[in-house]
Order: sequence, then C-alpha cells, then structure tokens
Amino acid sequence: MKMAKKLPIVAIVGRANVGKSSLFNVILERREAIVAREAGTTRDSIMAKAEYKGQHFWLVDTAGMKNPEDDFEFTIQEQIIQAADSADVIWVVVEADIPITEEDRRVAKMALRSRKPVFLIINKLDKAKGADLTVFDRLGIKPIVRTSTTQSKGIEQLLDTLISVIPKATLEEADDRLRIALLGRPNVGKSQLFNSLAKKQQAVVADRAGTTRDINRAHVRYQERDIELMDTAGIRRPGKIGQGIEHFSVIRTLGAIEQADVCLVLIDANEIGVQLDQKIAGMVNDAGKGLILVVSKWDIVEEKTAYRRDELAPKIANDFQFVPWAPLVFTSAVSGQNVTKLFDLALEIDNERHKRIATSGLNKWLRQAVDSHPPAGLKNHSPKLNYMVQEDDNPTPAFKIFGSHTRYVHWSYRRYLEHSLREKYNFSGTALQLWFIEKHVTHKHGDSPTKVSKN
Repeated sequence: MKMAKKLPIVAIVGRANVGKSSLFNVILERREAIVAREAGTTRDSIMAKAEYKGQHFWLVDTAGMKNPEDDFEFTIQEQIIQAADSADVIWVVVEADIPITEEDRRVAKMALRSRKPVFLIINKLDKAKGADLTVFDRLGIKPIVRTSTTQSKGIEQLLDTLISVIPKATLEEADDRLRIALLGRPNVGKSQLFNSLAKKQQAVVADRAGTTRDINRAHVRYQERDIELMDTAGIRRPGKIGQGIEHFSVIRTLGAIEQADVCLVLIDANEIGVQLDQKIAGMVNDAGKGLILVVSKWDIVEEKTAYRRDELAPKIANDFQFVPWAPLVFTSAVSGQNVTKLFDLALEIDNERHKRIATSGLNKWLRQAVDSHPPAGLKNHSPKLNYMVQEDDNPTPAFKIFGSHTRYVHWSYRRYLEHSLREKYNFSGTALQLWFIEKHVTHKHGDSPTKVSKN
C-alpha cells in the first residue's frame, strides 16, 4: 500500500502593505483548479490549497506583519523561524515603488538563513515606471520575479518558477503507524492530554523531541498498533501577541495536519464558540484528514452534569456543522475521563479511511441518489452523472464521478451526495473528496485532478 506525501507549503512574507494579500488572492483566482469551500465555515482567507499545472500546494498569507512601533524585531524573527521550520518555499515580497527599507533587509536576511528556497517578488510594478529595479539585487535573493497584482502581470512566471522548485507530491511506501496530531489554541490542554495519552497506552515504545520546532512526538503502542502522537504549540488568537504571529502560526499547525492521519481538535470546555477552533477544524477538513472534536478540561467545568453536557453538545455541533461527521468527545486529562476512548475512535476512523467500496455498489448507490434527487444545475445546464469509482492512491477516501455539465453541480448538491454516501457507507470521522469530471475531456480516462503522478 502507498500513500501520498504531504503537499508543499509556500509562505508569503514581507512588511505591511507590500501587497501580500493581493498576491495571495490573485493567485487563487488564476490557478487552474480551486478546492471549493462549503458554506457554513468561519475561516478567513489566510491559507488555501492551490493547484497550478497539476502541482498542488498550500499557499499561506502571513497578512499581518506590523511596522516597528511594537516588538517588530521579535515578530519578524519569530515568523521567519516558523517559515523555516514548516514551509518548503518562502516568498519575500517588496514594493517596486519604494526603496529598500531596513525591514526589507531584515526579512531577506532571515529568510535566506532558513536555507529553504527563497523568491524575491518585486510587487506593484505598475507604480514604478522607469524606476531602477536592479537595486533590489542587493538583497541577495534569487530568483527575482516582478509582479503587478492589479494588472496580473508576472503571476504566470512566478507560478512557473515555483513549480520548478517545489517538491513533487510523489508516492511513498506507507508504514502501519497511525499518526495523531493534537491541535488547538494555546492553553486548551493539548500538552496535558498528550502526556495522558502517552501514559494510557499498553506500552511506550519511545519518547523523543520532534525535529520540527514546537512539535513534540511520542511513539506508543495500543491494541497492537504503533501510534505516533504529535503535540503542536497552538494557534494564538489575534491580539494576544501580534497579528503577524497569529497568522503565521497557522503554518506550524498546517505542517502537523499534513503529517497526521487523524487530528484531535481541542476545545476548552470553559470557552465554547471560539471561531478559531472552527478555523482549525476547517483546515483539517480541507486537508482531507480524520477529525475528532475533543472538549478538554471537562473536570473543572462547573455543574459537571449530564444535563450540562447535553446542553453544550448541540451548541458545539451547530458551531461545527460543516463537519457533522466528526465525533465529539468530552475529556479530562487530569482524571483520565475518555482518554482511552480517543485511541479507540482514532483506530475506528483509520479503518474508515482505508475502506474500499466496490465499483458496482457505488454505481448502484449513485443511480438511486440521482433518481431520488436529480441535480438542478445552473445557467440552463443540467448535470448528468453517469458513473463513479473510488480512487486507489489517495489516503483520503476519494471518489470520481463522471458525467456531463459537471461544472454546474451546485455545492448544495455535492453536500447532498456526500450526506447520502455517508448514510450508505458510514465513513464516520473522516473527510471525503468528491471529484466531478467531464467524461469527454481531460479526465475521460479516469485521471483524477488530485491523483498523484507515479513518475
């Protein structure tokens, strides 16, 4: 059995107002395939899965580096260090119409120290007519790409250069180890749960500090299965330390998600309804991983009664209605309540992620689903869905549905099909991917837009 490697991560860094967010947005609009986000999530646009000429990658916008009036030096250093740890490529953005600033020099210097591929993007080219842009050579970064996001100039050159250097999502042999990541905001109880999980298993194989900064790892064994636990540092809420760090800490979490099979998103029992918790769950969903929603610190919640739990559960389910398939568990790392249950659930989810459905059964289900509720379509084009297959080399349960006018399948109909598929075949606790493919065009022979090349 084989599985895909994690997707490359591209981080956009630079001082404030150089056009990082504009670059982020224009690339998402120009990429060949956009991974759709369903309505109902509360994430902001700081990261997205992108594709260009068959190469998939994560694009992360730091979006908040401040000027030097408050802890600028610390903020810059922390962001670039995080980029060096988790990103595969760093884009340093400067303004074509403004001479090199001290902040630009600092960003460039620390980006180069990362020893990761670094691009210099001279943005706002439209505002610098006649300017001598060779002065930016002094920053010592190659390659240099000149862009104008308002005029969409230089974007294709930038992306062509990018896909020539980012790691290909090649296939690798999968081991039998189940990787579980603990995710959440700081102080929601991740480290306590991490330690409790490490003690609850039948035998500890090894504990070691992770090679990736702020990801601690423990190798344990449970039910005759090797499990690797990954404890992340956590995403801070905006305003706590500095907007730049808040946005950029996403990269650490994203790196852990890409390595994991199943993710535990911790929710503080004393702080229900925090949008950042929903954002993290959305990242897991986008990455196609298994997901368990874990309410932590249940032992210290006042009025810890069955009625209180029954009162909170619907509220949490409403907040996370975009992942209704994710199980919800109330835990206490101190008392050990439901800690072992997390291992059992993770193993069950892993089984669901490896479930194979016969093509004949899938097509019988598809005919019944379409007959019960035909797709309405858009712009006077009614999609016709003819047949489907399950992908072989995708670690996420993924299905290719072939037909005509598939581009007009509405997101609500995608949701209907997923709900119906889960009713029939379960897939509890894991994200699913449904790909709608025109049978007479690019993918007529069954090549999936996400299938990893075997070359």
